[in-house]
Amino acid sequence: MTLVITPADFTDEQLRRLIDEHLADMHATSPAESVHALDNTGLQAAGVSMWTIHRDGDLLGCGALKELNPSEGEIKAMRTTPAARGAGIGAHMLTFLLEQARDRGYKRLSLETGSQPFFAPARRLYERHGFVECPPFADYVLDPASVFMTLEL
Repeated sequence: MTLVITPADFTDEQLRRLIDEHLADMHATSPAESVHALDNTGLQAAGVSMWTIHRDGDLLGCGALKELNPSEGEIKAMRTTPAARGAGIGAHMLTFLLEQARDRGYKRLSLETGSQPFFAPARRLYERHGFVECPPFADYVLDPASVFMTLEL
């Protein structure tokens, strides 16, 4: 029952469904102009690395890092399956992403998430790992539907 994290296989139908569910939830909970989630194509773009987390072959979640510059990255596509929520899978993936960011030499890791109640569990997860609210970063602009967070590594 060991958790296994591997590079994302974008041909995996389970992963495609998870990404589609993620995008559907983002569009259902946020105004269209405030949805910053990447689709399948965006997650395969240069500068983006994505991983999946499995137990006994079952997909439990995913997470991605986007390089903003050689010393700063952004967390993208953090998602767990409905069955895996509340089981520590997100925290496990976040710990892995933090390790990857440090290994890459990033000095800062930032993220954008929603301000709506739907995103409260995600915001609590990030806060437990030391992230604090910050102004918009990279190409983001101030948006009442977004919360920007950062962590100095």
